[in-house]
Amino acid sequence: MDLLESLLQHRSIRKFTNQEVSQDQLDLILQSAIRASTTGNMQVYSIIVTQDEDRKKALHPIHFGQNMILEAPLLLTFNADFNRFNHWCENRNAEPSYDNFLSFFTAAIDALLAAQNATIAAEAQGLGVCYLGTTTYQAQKLIEFFSLPQGVVPITTLVIGYAAEMPPLVDRLPVSAVVHYEEYQEFNPDQIDELYAEKESLPDTLKLIEVNQLANLAQIFTQKRYPKAMNVDFSRKFLEVIAAQGFMNQ
Repeated sequence: MDLLESLLQHRSIRKFTNQEVSQDQLDLILQSAIRASTTGNMQVYSIIVTQDEDRKKALHPIHFGQNMILEAPLLLTFNADFNRFNHWCENRNAEPSYDNFLSFFTAAIDALLAAQNATIAAEAQGLGVCYLGTTTYQAQKLIEFFSLPQGVVPITTLVIGYAAEMPPLVDRLPVSAVVHYEEYQEFNPDQIDELYAEKESLPDTLKLIEVNQLANLAQIFTQKRYPKAMNVDFSRKFLEVIAAQGFMNQ
């Protein structure tokens, strides 16, 4: 697939065939990942490849029982990782001081940039991809599963394989909702209504509102998908993980 076309046709694939991803395909995905932009050319991230069926079965409940974990032949877990870089500094008589939140944030950005490059490379080869938000929700369990040392925190997971179905493209807000020229332009209520009008009028949205017995899509997000209690709980747990992994010295 043409690279630009693959970008414009991106969709999350959640059902996969059992067709294997070849080593050549995997190598190209990984090589593309490590060519991603990185802060200071430090590459403060790591990628864990999971292909073993028993390991995937063990990961299945950690990722909230999502069946694509079992179906897809390949999982890539991307981590914010200062462990390797810290060792290098110490071995060169250079004292590292990357045990703070800014360093974690830097490494998380690096990990996500690498993950997006991997996504583009996979889709350009005709493979389907899905990001797993459960990686940060279950960070502590993944640290234990992968035996991650200090200085390493899971950020995201890519499920990769051949699509068993091709869902339609998911709606996106218009460009004017997310792009600002020269400076940020605050929105008035009428502009907000206009920007979200198409999303709110989609048949799938109207069905979702009916099923959830709520007044609108915004209430589905705030009351069902990402309610305050859940956000606060997962935020607290993730901050505890970041601190335990050595990134809160400030």
